[in-house]
Parts: sequence; structure tokens; C-alpha cells
Amino acid sequence: MNRKLFKQIRNEWRSNLWILVELLIVSVVMWFIADFMYVRITDYNSPRGFDISHCYLIKINKLTPNSPDFNPSDTLEKKDMEELLNRLQHGPEIEAASLSQNSYPYNGSNASIGINYDTIQTGSGSIIRRWVTPDFVKVFRYEGANGESPEQLAELLKHDNILISDNIFIPHKILSLHNYIGKSFKLSTDTTRSFRLGAALKPIKYYDFESGKDSYCCLYKMDMNHFGNWCELCVRVKDNMDNNFMDNLWKDADKHLRVGNLYVSDIKSFSDIRTNFQRSQMNDMRNHLVGGAFLMLNIFLGILGTFWFRTQQRKGEIALFKALGSTNKDIFRREIIEGLILLSVATIFAIIIDLNMAYANLNEWHDGVTLESGRFIFSVLISYLLIALMIVIGIWFPAKKAMKIQPAEALHEE
Repeated sequence: MNRKLFKQIRNEWRSNLWILVELLIVSVVMWFIADFMYVRITDYNSPRGFDISHCYLIKINKLTPNSPDFNPSDTLEKKDMEELLNRLQHGPEIEAASLSQNSYPYNGSNASIGINYDTIQTGSGSIIRRWVTPDFVKVFRYEGANGESPEQLAELLKHDNILISDNIFIPHKILSLHNYIGKSFKLSTDTTRSFRLGAALKPIKYYDFESGKDSYCCLYKMDMNHFGNWCELCVRVKDNMDNNFMDNLWKDADKHLRVGNLYVSDIKSFSDIRTNFQRSQMNDMRNHLVGGAFLMLNIFLGILGTFWFRTQQRKGEIALFKALGSTNKDIFRREIIEGLILLSVATIFAIIIDLNMAYANLNEWHDGVTLESGRFIFSVLISYLLIALMIVIGIWFPAKKAMKIQPAEALHEE
């Protein structure tokens, strides 16, 4: 049967050539879509390096002299803020609380920093500076690249160690900071002294739609003598005490969280902050998914129509096979194998085109490259399976309908 099938494919080379060209174009387009979606979904589902569940941002403001509650004799804002932070840390429902500057996740307002070690220098444009109190890593549950817990990282920060993303020197061919722990580093924010590296951090993503390998940060302890109104107060609530936390906090805000001229002005859940920060990216992702689905639907209808028409044209041939004793199963298998052979031949040429597109950087960038072996194989395989499914559906229904016709009737129509 296989020999006869290949002989028939060769004899019908004119019509099969057009199908091969169609399948070639479709395979390249499907690979491009699969590759694009692979990058987007992989980045979105990759570890973020932090955890915002049960976390809240509390904004603190200062009363103005126009307020009837303003106390002009209170000038110790630093002590007031420390007292406010202390009250929150000892609250029965609070697991951890911290102060920071331009550091919390999904912030959008950042400060950058340069890091130098010996002759290795990093520019300050892409490295996020996170100036924090030690419990910041406990609030967002940062983890060390060598398995350090948030509690261990907080202890390191208390002793003026710095924490740096483990991937920060990858552009300099240093794949990990494991061998640099305990070494002295220079920071562009204070070149007069050295900072000891306490631990390397697992990569911290800036937002969900980027790769953690492209995101770098440096954490070091905040100097409370430089406290200002820019301070961010972040808290993590215990898992079993998260119900109505915001409402309960507002009820106690005037009584327990008014210290000097400082007061709570706003409370936001980090799940809401995340949603608002990524709204445009989510819309883009949704548009890409809808656009890709629409394009795939058109491809599906095109392939379905091609093989449907092709199978309908072969009613006489199907009837002849049945008259010669072939079963429905034999005919189905023969028609589907023929379609898959054509697809396989087209895929071979499509892979060559796909490789050249990847080498020319025409597809999506991921971790600084456009060609990754696993990603490429996955995208080719997915595109092949989707087109194969379209071919099977395009053959199955018309073939099933054609086989209900009596052989004599079909041959008579021919």
C-alpha cells in the first residue's frame, strides 16, 4: 500500500506541488506564531523572585500647618516613622513590615545604581537600586541563590551587607556570584566605602512579562537619618488573618497609626497594584492572543477547505477502493497518511526557512537570543501537530460522508 501511495503522490505531482507550497507557507507562519507565544507564555510563567500574596502598601503623609491636628513642636519625623513602623511590626495580624525607597514590586518609579568589583564595572542604567530596611526581604519573601531564606537575608542586611542578583555579571561571562560572597564591592551611590556581598539573590523580575535573566537589582540597608516623605511602607499580613485587613486597618488608623504629624493616607493591595501596573501589557498580551487565534482560524479554514475539496474530488476513487475490498479504516488511513506525508515534506523546507529567520533575528528575542534549541524544536513540533490536526479534520468529515455512498452510485456519477 505504501509503495502505491508514494507512486500516486508522484503521479499527481502538479496538484500536490500547490498543496506543498501552501503547507510550506502555513508551516512558517505557524512556527512564527508558536515561537512568539512560547516566549510570551514562558516569560509570564517564569519565577518572579518575589511573592506579593497578602501584601499591602501603606502610604504615609504628614499633616500640614493648616490642619487643626498639626503639632508644630513635633520635628522628629525620623523617630515618628520608626515608632509607626514598630507598631505595625508588632501588630497581631502583621507578619513583616518594612520601609523602602522606589523598591516595591510593580513600582514604575526606580533609582538605578552602578556596581564595581575589581576591574569589572556595570553601568547604572539597567541595575535597579533597592534601598530598604532589612525586613523588606521578609515582606516579599526574597530568596538567595544558594537557598538562603528571607529571614537569613534580613539578618545579612542588618549587618550592612548588600544583596545582588546572582545574574548581574552574566554579560561579563560570570555566570554566578557564588564565589564572590564575602568580597568587597563599590556602589556608584557611595564610592567612599566598600560594601560586603552577603548573598546572591535569585533573579528578581521587574514585572511579569519579562525574563528574570534580564532583570538586575541591588539591595542595601536604608539609612534612617535620610528619611523623607518618599518612604514606602509595605506589610505582609499573616495568611490566616487577611480577611478585611484593609477595613480593619482604616478603623484603627486614627487611633493607633497616628504618630506625631504622620498619618496613614492610603492603603492598597499589591494584587491591585500589580493589575494596574500591568494593564497595558495585559491588553497587549490579550490582543496578541486574539490576533494569533484569528490568524490560526484563517489558516485552519484554508487548510480545511483545501483537503475537504481534495477529498470530495476523490469520491470515485474512494468508491473504487471500497469495490476492491478496502475497508473504511483502510481508506481513512490512506488519505490521512497521504496528507501527513505532504505536510512532512513541506515541514522539512519550512525548518530551513525558520532557521534562517531565527539567525536573521526576525523572530522574538528571549534572554538575549532568538534561536534556542529547545524553544525551536518545541515551536516546530507545535506548528506541525496543529497543521496535522487541521489536515485530519479536513479529510475526516468529507471522507466519512463519501464512504456512505454506494460504490456503484459513485462510479456511475464518475
